[in-house]
Amino acid sequence: FSLDLLPSKNGKELTNYFLRQVVDVLLHYIKKTFDVKSKILDFHHPHQLLEGLDGFSLELPDHPESLEQLLVDCTDTLKYGVKTGHPRFFNQLSSGLDMIGLAGEWLTATANTNMFTYEIAPVFTVMETIVLKKMYEIIGWKETEADGLFSPAIGGSISNLYGILVARYKQYPEIKTKGMTALPHIVLFVSEQGHYSVKKAAAILGIGTDNVIEVKCDERGRMIPAELEKNIAQAKRKGQTPFFVSTTAGTTVYGAFDPLCDIADICEKHKLWMHVDAAWGGGLLLSRSHSYKLRGIERANSVTWNPHKLMGAPLQCSAILIQEKDLLEACNQMRAGYLFQPDKLYNVEFDTGDKTIQCGQHIEFFLFWVMYSSSGTYGFEAQINKHMELAKYFYKVLKERDNFKLVFDAEPEFTNVCFWYLPPRLKHIPKGFERDQELQKIAPKIKALMIEEGSAMISYQPCGDKVNFFRMVFSNPATTQTDVDYLIEEIERLGKDL
Repeated sequence: FSLDLLPSKNGKELTNYFLRQVVDVLLHYIKKTFDVKSKILDFHHPHQLLEGLDGFSLELPDHPESLEQLLVDCTDTLKYGVKTGHPRFFNQLSSGLDMIGLAGEWLTATANTNMFTYEIAPVFTVMETIVLKKMYEIIGWKETEADGLFSPAIGGSISNLYGILVARYKQYPEIKTKGMTALPHIVLFVSEQGHYSVKKAAAILGIGTDNVIEVKCDERGRMIPAELEKNIAQAKRKGQTPFFVSTTAGTTVYGAFDPLCDIADICEKHKLWMHVDAAWGGGLLLSRSHSYKLRGIERANSVTWNPHKLMGAPLQCSAILIQEKDLLEACNQMRAGYLFQPDKLYNVEFDTGDKTIQCGQHIEFFLFWVMYSSSGTYGFEAQINKHMELAKYFYKVLKERDNFKLVFDAEPEFTNVCFWYLPPRLKHIPKGFERDQELQKIAPKIKALMIEEGSAMISYQPCGDKVNFFRMVFSNPATTQTDVDYLIEEIERLGKDL
C-alpha cells in the first residue's frame, strides 16, 4: 500500500491527497492546542488504550489498513495525547509549540539525511558549525578554540554524559584503548540538587554511582563551595582521585544557580574539569537582565545547553559544548573507512560524525537555526524576560493568599515557583507530623483531578525533608497572566474540599 503513495509509481494524486489530509489533521490539532477552552488531554488509563477506544486500536495488522483508516488513526493518536503546547500545560521544563521550529522539524524529516558527513548533508553540516559558533560566543569562549555537537534525540542527559566522557579521556587518554584497568579510583562531584543523569552517566561509563559524590546545597538549592572543597579533601584522604565537578545553572526542581565563579576557583586549584549543566538555565545567557546568574560559565570546560527548554525549541534540541578544540574527535573517533575517508574532494573537517558516540545522527539543530533566524537574539531575550516576569507575578499573587504557602519566601531565582496549597481544614492543624502526612496527599490528588478533567497540568514532588509541593515552571510562550490566574483558581476549586 505504501508504494502506491510514491509519485514514481504513478501515485502523484494519491500522494497529494494523503499529505494534504495529514496537514489538515495537524492544523486542526494546532488550533485546538492554542484554544484555552479545549482540554489539555482526554485522559484514559493504559488498559483502556490497550483494549482500544472507539475504533482506535494500537494493534498492528497483518493486512494494510485503508487510507481513510490511517488518517483516522493519525487523528486519534493526537486526540488521546497531551497538548504540551497548551497555554495551561506547566508540567515539564519543555513546553510550548513554536510554529517556526515545527516547520524546521518537518523540513528535516523530509530531507531524511544523516549528519555524519558533508557529502550527504552539505548544508546542514556547515549550518551546525554556525549555530555552535554562536553558542560559544554567547558563553564567552573563542570560537577557534571550542568544539561541540548537538546530542542525539535524548537531550541533556546525553550531553552530560559527553561532558564526563570527554573529561575522563582528557585526564586519562589510555582509557580509550585499555579500558577501566588503566584508571585509578576516580570520583566526580555533583550537587545534591543536580540532575540524576550525572549518576546515570557514571553507571553507563563504568565509573559507578557510588563514585558520584553529592555536595550539600544551601537552603535555595545552590551548591555550597566550602562543602565541595571539603568533599574533595575527604576523597583525596581516602585515596580516591577527583577529576570532574558538575555544576548546575537552573536546577530541575528549585531553579537554582550554583555559584560558578567560586566553584571555578576550586576546580582550577585542584585541576578538576568543570562542567556546567545549563540544560534548563542556559537560555538566560540571552537576557541582558538575567545573564549575570550564569557569571563564571565562561570558565567551564564543558557546558550542556538545551534550547528545547527555556528557548522553546521543539524536542529534542540539546548541545554539548567543549572549550577545547578537537577533544571530542580524539575521544570518540574510530576512523570508519567507509565513511570518513581523508582523500575526499572537499574539506573533510565538516565530516563531523566521528566526534559522536553514535553513527547515524538525526538533524537536531536545524529547528533551532530556523527559530533563531526568525527571532534573533533580541526576540529570544524578550520571550525569556516574559517568562521571568510571569514567575515573579505568580509568586506575588501566591504570597498574598493565605491558602497557599511558598517553599521559599524570597522572589524566585528563575521561572520555577514551588508552593503548597492548604485546604481550609489543614490550616487549623498545628504544624508537625500529622499535618505533613495530610499535606503530602494534597498535590497528587489535585493533579489527578486536573488530569481527569483535562483542565491544566502541573508537576509536584517531595524534595529532601519537604513533603509534596507543586512546582510551577514558565517556558511556554503561549502562557499569559490569565492562564496563571486560572491555574490558581483551579487549584482552589479542586482543593477546597479535600
